[in-house]
Amino acid sequence: MGKHEFLTPKAIANRIKAKGLQKLRWYCQMCQKQCRDENGFKCHCMSESHQRQMQVFGMAPDRVVEGFSEEFLDTFLGLIRRAHRHSRVAATVVYNEYIADRHHVHMNSTRWATLTEFVKFLGREGYCKVEDTPKGWFMTYIDRDSEKAVKARLKRKRIKSDMAEDERQERMIARQIERAQKSLAKANDGDEGDVAEGESESESGSEEEYSGSDGDGEEQEEGSKEANKATGKIAIALQKSVPGPKVNPFEEKPKVNFGFDEDDSGVRGKERDEVSNKKGKDVKASEARRSALDELMKEEEKAKERSNRKDYWLCPGIVVKVMSKSLAQKGYYKQKGVVKKVIDKYVGEIEMLESKHVLRIDQDELETVIPQIGGLVRIVNGAYRGSNARLLSVDTEKFCAKVQVEKGLYDGKVLRAVEYEDICKISS
Repeated sequence: MGKHEFLTPKAIANRIKAKGLQKLRWYCQMCQKQCRDENGFKCHCMSESHQRQMQVFGMAPDRVVEGFSEEFLDTFLGLIRRAHRHSRVAATVVYNEYIADRHHVHMNSTRWATLTEFVKFLGREGYCKVEDTPKGWFMTYIDRDSEKAVKARLKRKRIKSDMAEDERQERMIARQIERAQKSLAKANDGDEGDVAEGESESESGSEEEYSGSDGDGEEQEEGSKEANKATGKIAIALQKSVPGPKVNPFEEKPKVNFGFDEDDSGVRGKERDEVSNKKGKDVKASEARRSALDELMKEEEKAKERSNRKDYWLCPGIVVKVMSKSLAQKGYYKQKGVVKKVIDKYVGEIEMLESKHVLRIDQDELETVIPQIGGLVRIVNGAYRGSNARLLSVDTEKFCAKVQVEKGLYDGKVLRAVEYEDICKISS
């Protein structure tokens, strides 16, 4: 058996000596060789294999250092993601866990000279949230992978909601067209009926005129003949009035009948009927105008609701409740916090009310908080999104609340049924 074979005592002793961590300054990253002392490291640097690796390094030193830096960063972030995904941990703890692997990429081969410089780089680039405390640097990993998954899921939801909204608009347009066609058909039927009534009235009137003029036909013919002889033109024959009886001026004046007394009650009845018909028509017209205005207001409310109804509702300054069961071990489950900042519309930075810790949580893992009656709320979704209101009452059976808008364009407007999910308590 050779001197340096695997099962020789010398090889076993060397492996035992090299089992633990060695000094970083005696490690060659290019050759991936750890030396136990300064003499061994000097001998290694003078070896032919090391010289060949240094020639490769001399051809593109920046690219080699950048490659080691990327490998170090990916491995370090992978360790944080696996072991400390939702916790705030000291940078030295993570680094000690990282260097426990003998075959890790050493920091002296990267572009970061110290651990502090590397931690500051993580904070600047947004990989982690870093804090400088008297006990050292602390890091909190920012979970970008879950944010991407949430964004993809919400994007699919938006696409489905847009398709459903397009279908609703098409159905609404079809209903409006049918309604307009029906109203036009009714209007045409009404006009035809009015025209028929007018024609029948005119025919009856003409018949009455002709029947009334039969008695004096001879006198009209004589008058028309005389007019034609005198002027040579065609004259219109008019009905002559019957001469009244002679009256003695010394006697009592007889009552003169002008022909209106007999039909006075009938005329007044007709006038009353016409006035009542006009009033009925005016009432119907006002009701029609009122119903049309109500429909327009409802359509406007629906349009406002569609335009302001979003799939995101977080906004700074509101109080929310954490409903993520994955944070139950940390003591954050069903705890309240204030939204300090909104990131990409769906993720909020929440400052917990009790511990004052700051967490980044997706809105799917949060819940709105309803204050006591009389408290201030913010409408976070729907037609009046972004308005502040005063809570008037709560309907626990229908899961809705009655609020009154304060300040702004809709000041004083009372909203009678706002869902719990659309309002949230404002932090004092």
